[in-house]
Amino acid sequence: QYSPENVAGADGDIDPTEITFPGCSCLTSSCVAHVCSCLCRGENYNGSCLRPTDKEEEYARPVFECNAMCQCGESCHNRVVQRGLQFRLEVFKTEKKGWGLRTLEFIPKGRFVCEYAGEVLGFNEARRRIQAQTSTDSNYIIAVREHLHSGQIMETFVDPTYIGNLGRFLNHSCEPNLFMVPVRVDSMVPKLALFAATDISAGEELSYDYSGRFHNLPITNKEQKSLEEDNRLRKPCYCGSRSCASFLPWDSSLFSTP
Repeated sequence: QYSPENVAGADGDIDPTEITFPGCSCLTSSCVAHVCSCLCRGENYNGSCLRPTDKEEEYARPVFECNAMCQCGESCHNRVVQRGLQFRLEVFKTEKKGWGLRTLEFIPKGRFVCEYAGEVLGFNEARRRIQAQTSTDSNYIIAVREHLHSGQIMETFVDPTYIGNLGRFLNHSCEPNLFMVPVRVDSMVPKLALFAATDISAGEELSYDYSGRFHNLPITNKEQKSLEEDNRLRKPCYCGSRSCASFLPWDSSLFSTP
């Protein structure tokens, strides 16, 4: 079943459509950084492109867009991901990877491409679904972990297996042309937004790194050792990139017992 946005999962613990953020009180057509409460951390976008992080920053900045409770207009520059698809994309059959997704037009670096949308699950339901899969099943469940300033970790589990959007057809690449950023609009439940990591030509397949490494940071020795230990359970990678790791990224936490 197609849904352009996240929906509440089978466990019903999280409603991603609920509006819990207060809106800004800006009365201008477009909000201004450090004046607008949604932009207290600075500008999110340069025009329609995600503002690049400073070279000193190792991690992504949190992105909060203006929402339905805000006083600013629909033309506000801090409304990008919520506007949805802006490019013509096509689902197609790949040679080795099953279905894939490609763009039919040029996409400039930094532009929002699409959301990875589906059922938003709690940890227990996500683990139950993962453990019920057989070796021949495709896994679409993504686990996103954000490290908060307090030291806590916020987890988001999205499964587009039964209800989802075009994002479910995106394949992994060890040298991807997209990267994922959690973007919040109405609540702390993020939209998993995919942006262009580089200029993308018309006809090019779209891909991102399933491990979630931001801006294609190199894999660490610790990560490599962990992955090698789990190789017996992992599926081969057919991305064809020069730095291909031979196996798809693997998250063993959803297979562990409580």
